[in-house]
Amino acid sequence: MRTLSEILAHAANDAPAIGAPGRPWLSYGALRALSAEVALQLRGFGIGSEDRVAIVLPNGPEMATAFVTIAQAAVTAPLNPSYQQEEFAFYLADLKAKAIVLPTGYDGPALAAAQDCKIAVLRLHTAEALPAGQFTLTGGASAAALKPALTLGQNPDNTALILHTSGTTSRPKIVPLLQSNIAASAEHIRASLALSPSDRCLNVMPLFHIHGLIAAVSATLAAGASVWCAPGFDALKFFGWMKDARPTWYTAVPTMHQAILSRAERNSDVIAATPLRFLRSSSASLPAQVMRALETTFGAPVIEAYGMTEAAHQMASNPLPPRVQKPGSVGIAAGPQLRIAHEVENRLIDGTGEVVICGPNVTPGYENNPDANAKNFFMQDGQRWFRTGDQGALDADGYLSLTGRLKEIINRGGEKISPLEVDGVLMDHPAVMQVITFATPHPKLGEEVAAAVVLREGQSATEREIRDFAATRMADFKVPRRVIILDDIPKGATGKLQRIGLAEKLGLGSGG
Repeated sequence: MRTLSEILAHAANDAPAIGAPGRPWLSYGALRALSAEVALQLRGFGIGSEDRVAIVLPNGPEMATAFVTIAQAAVTAPLNPSYQQEEFAFYLADLKAKAIVLPTGYDGPALAAAQDCKIAVLRLHTAEALPAGQFTLTGGASAAALKPALTLGQNPDNTALILHTSGTTSRPKIVPLLQSNIAASAEHIRASLALSPSDRCLNVMPLFHIHGLIAAVSATLAAGASVWCAPGFDALKFFGWMKDARPTWYTAVPTMHQAILSRAERNSDVIAATPLRFLRSSSASLPAQVMRALETTFGAPVIEAYGMTEAAHQMASNPLPPRVQKPGSVGIAAGPQLRIAHEVENRLIDGTGEVVICGPNVTPGYENNPDANAKNFFMQDGQRWFRTGDQGALDADGYLSLTGRLKEIINRGGEKISPLEVDGVLMDHPAVMQVITFATPHPKLGEEVAAAVVLREGQSATEREIRDFAATRMADFKVPRRVIILDDIPKGATGKLQRIGLAEKLGLGSGG
């Protein structure tokens, strides 16, 4: 069992760690010194190793280093900077945060919520001339200063990071991730991608989300490699960043990959001058058509991985060549043990069922939520299995194919329909660039199949043409009864397409 401090301990002092547009590199030696300084500052503010510190910062190098340094001395709780005051108030209270880190000069809703909650406000100061990610903290906590620890770092059983589940259909659940969970997942990703000190990640993922925090930042640092932090995702700027950063890989959600593809042809010179070792996709299923287009465009393998918050991100990953890539599969177990369980009964099965995992990267359980823990964890053969909520099956080679989220499977009069299967068929239509299949209410059948699509630039198709195309390739009951053609499909905060609630967002929630 290891800690975040331990996985950062081995890189050479002068090796580059954190980069950003127009900034000097922050070295590993400077990052370790910053970690020690932040720990002393936090103790001076009265913040102990088990106290919770919310972090509300824009995407960029300071968000990366704030997470890495504070997590070595306290419990981090990154929050989406775009929340409204009411949302900040809920999360700060639910987390029982002792302090919040805000940029210097920030006067937005997070500050107002923190003041209402009467928690300490710490200000993060940096400057363009400083190395990327270098910062100081000012402020103060209500408690008296604590005695500094003799050594930096936490116990492997200490909580390092707290995140909330998305809470699409109910109150969000608190997911605590231990030092050992973070260290294990970072090591799993490092191993599955064969990361070395010569690698460089271009991070475009939001750093309030597990994907960016662990796959882009923590796994990179565990390898002694470097991560170049963009100020968020922007397809128009991506290739300029790629030219400046000279990465060997990047990781993103499928919608980001699709946006990058739409700009790739006019940036072929940058792609040729900056060869990638691989591209990584996670956090949602990557259509096989998009995977093939990415591989052709970049001349590099696309590694699709399968992750979720409760697993400190990664659970499965397609292997690097020369091992087999299976488009449409999320790969083989890549860290934890991976099995299939009965969807109702607490037992492992063969065939199709609920994906379950067991391993050192898995959260010990939801905080203050015995009902959720009883529902989502079960014991078999002396091992504690976590139910992911995903339906899928393992093939003879151990590759996992997902059918979809169990709560997203469409039940049309007793016929169970996988939205991912319908997505795959519609993506083969030559005019379709992006698609998401979802359920709409139906007065007699319970649910009916619908799909929202975005057409390729310069292409045209009608709802009837798309439905007729689908009807030649799948059973009638799977064919969407509605196809809504949009300029853009609504996305969540991390860029993922969200099936649940989409019917209501598009005005289709009344049934019929």
